[in-house]
Amino acid sequence: MLISVALGQVLSLLICGISLTSKYLSEDFHANTPVFQSFLNYILLFLVYTTTLAVRQGEENLLAILRRRWWKYMILGLIDLEANYLVVKAYQYTTLTSIQLLDCFVIPVVILLSWFFLLIRYKAVHFLGIIVCILGMGCMAGADVLVGRHQGAGENKLVGDLLVLGGATLYGISNVWEEYIIRTLSRVEFLGMIGLFGAFFSGIQLAIMEHKELLKVPWDWQIGLLYVGFSACMFGLYSFMPVVIKKTSATSVNLSLLTADLYSLFCGLFLFHYKFSGLYLLSFFTILLGLVLYSSTSTYIAQDPRVYKQFRNPSGPVVDLPATAQVEPSVTYTSLGQETEDEPHVRVA
Repeated sequence: MLISVALGQVLSLLICGISLTSKYLSEDFHANTPVFQSFLNYILLFLVYTTTLAVRQGEENLLAILRRRWWKYMILGLIDLEANYLVVKAYQYTTLTSIQLLDCFVIPVVILLSWFFLLIRYKAVHFLGIIVCILGMGCMAGADVLVGRHQGAGENKLVGDLLVLGGATLYGISNVWEEYIIRTLSRVEFLGMIGLFGAFFSGIQLAIMEHKELLKVPWDWQIGLLYVGFSACMFGLYSFMPVVIKKTSATSVNLSLLTADLYSLFCGLFLFHYKFSGLYLLSFFTILLGLVLYSSTSTYIAQDPRVYKQFRNPSGPVVDLPATAQVEPSVTYTSLGQETEDEPHVRVA
């Protein structure tokens, strides 16, 4: 349980680094280049993981993967790129509080998609943990309003709110798809294909929509370091997130990422002289409490009970299960990964 919580907080700290470097670039140097920043990350993924696939042999070779699943990864790469773009774009139209609260929409999206497509089943304590996490997020948004933290322009809130909801929905689809791939295929394949198609689509979008902004950037060594720092944090996030998702789940990861805004805020107390409120600490520990509750028990994968009509008993002959028998699934989806029993232990009523 503690490992699950700790791994999620590493991801939150990486997102904190991404937020801080982006804030310096946009506010201090007026470099508003979200697509270019994504493009740098996808290029790094391409150089590391796509080239790894290219030198592999057999069915795990890049060309073999493209022949079988190219159109699926093309869609996934486009979804991943636009999820990032929509949320960043929303800051131009709506307030910080709206973005923080509406971005939580990714959690029900991930839960529903996991339920229907990954067949994950939750217990009451999981929903309790999710509710506590969202309450903690609401507490943080309330604290921002009370201390008068800069909320942004908010000139067209409806457009901004719709952009956040769209981005959160795409994030949820991307995360659940990522979980499916890393559990059934491999982490390197996922990252290699995201690098390939993400670089392709972000390059096109950069050339069409952001080339003028890129020419306006006042390049110097400080801006260069900020772009390097952003790219390093983003590359670390993309590389490490599949590891954490495989150890936990997409739902657990998205709950853990709720603390990222708080880490950015705590850094902002020293770097940007934000005002402090005790509600921020209350929010932080409330979210951590929700994470502990969620991670305290395992979810499981639903399976058709008819699969267990017959099974081999290690100490005896084949046993026929009665139709009313309550069967435990042989695959359990725990907070520390997927455990598959070679010999399913089934209690016979």
